[in-house]
Amino acid sequence: MSSSPSPQAAPKGSRIPKVPFWVQILAGLAVGVLLGWAAKSNDLGWLTSTLQHIGDLFVQLLKLAVAPLVFFAILVSITNLRQVNNAARLATRTLLWFMATSLIAVAIGLAIGLLTHPGAGTGLTPKDGKLPDHAGSWIDFLTGIVPTDVITPFTELNVLQIVFMAAVAGIAALQLGEKAEPILKISRSALELLQKALWWVIRLAPIGTVGLIGNAIATYGWNLIGKYATFTVDVYLGCALVLFGVYPLLLSTVAKVNPLQFFRGAWPAIQLAFVSRSSVGTMPVTQKVTERLGVPREYASFAVPFGSTTKMDGCASIYPAIAAIFIAQIFDVHLSIADYVLIAFVSVIGSAATAGLTGATVMLTLTLSTLGLPLEGVGLLMAIDPILDMMRTATNVAGQSVIPILVSAREKILDREAFARATSIRIGETEPTELSEPTESTEPSEQNATTAPVPVAAG
Repeated sequence: MSSSPSPQAAPKGSRIPKVPFWVQILAGLAVGVLLGWAAKSNDLGWLTSTLQHIGDLFVQLLKLAVAPLVFFAILVSITNLRQVNNAARLATRTLLWFMATSLIAVAIGLAIGLLTHPGAGTGLTPKDGKLPDHAGSWIDFLTGIVPTDVITPFTELNVLQIVFMAAVAGIAALQLGEKAEPILKISRSALELLQKALWWVIRLAPIGTVGLIGNAIATYGWNLIGKYATFTVDVYLGCALVLFGVYPLLLSTVAKVNPLQFFRGAWPAIQLAFVSRSSVGTMPVTQKVTERLGVPREYASFAVPFGSTTKMDGCASIYPAIAAIFIAQIFDVHLSIADYVLIAFVSVIGSAATAGLTGATVMLTLTLSTLGLPLEGVGLLMAIDPILDMMRTATNVAGQSVIPILVSAREKILDREAFARATSIRIGETEPTELSEPTESTEPSEQNATTAPVPVAAG
């Protein structure tokens, strides 16, 4: 018998403690703010340039996988629905909850804007604005869904067109049945490969945070933020009310689950969304935490990718509502009750225009053009947009996890034991709440994911 010590016998004290991912993110934020302040205060152009390159490279790496990731995720998610009983009802209820929560969010945004008058006393004038390079309109939105060829949407990163093609391919695969299985097998492998590569990029988020935050501080400084103080506070307040008010209320009353447990489980996705400013880039993490919170994999693999491209409470509801009021006050345009109703309509119906990418310029121009407000107002908000987009995207991603939980609970397919188990650990102490690469799970909610349909209760 060998006398050599086994790896398990090594004392715990000899291991280097693993720094939780959320601590790494916070450290990146702190370092970024300090470096940005130093670059701004001492006029260090080389440092500002370095921070910009670091942030741009991180975002570029995230965007690199967006087009194929969205295509294969939507394609595979639609075909996975055949393993779920009453799939059509699940999809319909998911869409209805998306619309309902968007309506609540836009109502909160309008209320905050009307109460605080964000455009008053800023010192900004119409001449400070400039026309955006690209403006959205309903004609562009409707005609832009269908691509002219299959290559351009991927080269130009038109996520809406990619979603359209993936949805058509997924529905066609469902109709073909077994004949489409070879293509689906390749698609699943490609999706796993892309997610694996994206997890490597996600691990770089703390470094990307240093560049993104540092460049924002070094480029814009605190003086610019002061001009938009009320507007910035309004957007953050509106997002916070939805994130920490509306969502917990729905979770406790509709899903009958503990909201604190939800935040413990979903926090890795929310914090990554805050840093990356990309719902699509965060999608693998969002899906992972949603599954660990008890949502069946078959349904989560549909609802999360679908939500990552269409569910935008922060970017498509709260932000355009407050921004429209802000721009109207800058340009001295009176908005009527009909205009506010129109803002709500655009937010609920047109949210897919944001397409899960960083920024909400397309959605804002769509709202302004519908209301007849000057598009130069978009130029007033471009400088402050990166700071706003962090909170907007965090709200988006939280909603993309909340809705599958609500629908699963209502349909009685939510694994409540998995929900409690996945969220009963303190963040960062053990694997279920840490940001880790996807592995084969033995949790009951993920077992037999491809062997049996998920039962759905009637009613």
